[in-house]
Amino acid sequence: MMLFKEVYIEFSRLLGYCKSIALLLIRLVLAYGFFEPAMMKWNDISAVAQWFGSMGIPFPTLNAYMAATTELTGVILLSLGLMTRLITLPLMVVMIVAIITVHLPHGFSAGNNGFEIPLYYMLMLFALASHGPGRFSIDRLIFKEEV
Repeated sequence: MMLFKEVYIEFSRLLGYCKSIALLLIRLVLAYGFFEPAMMKWNDISAVAQWFGSMGIPFPTLNAYMAATTELTGVILLSLGLMTRLITLPLMVVMIVAIITVHLPHGFSAGNNGFEIPLYYMLMLFALASHGPGRFSIDRLIFKEEV
């Protein structure tokens, strides 16, 4: 049992060196995931506003612009690791709204347009909010965040 504990502790210590790489990959995967929805919104913002209105979202045009701006800003900031903790909060709000208005009626499964993927995005955003962007970020250069 003592040998297992020592091996586990050493394994955990070594994996600690991968933390910044994991945070970088999370940021890049999220940025990639938000890119297409952001561009779809910007390519036909009036259709998005009409769709938002049909779902009963108040101020549909304003909210379409806010969602599109938040997603595109998220793509840029997450990719750079700039203001990472700050951008995670509005992106989580976008995911909560998407879950409630679009995905929840379809259940959990992503295959049925359920809330699975937005939930995963929220969990990854929460990890970035709580752990920061990692060493490979502009935040690290500007704010000297410890990782």
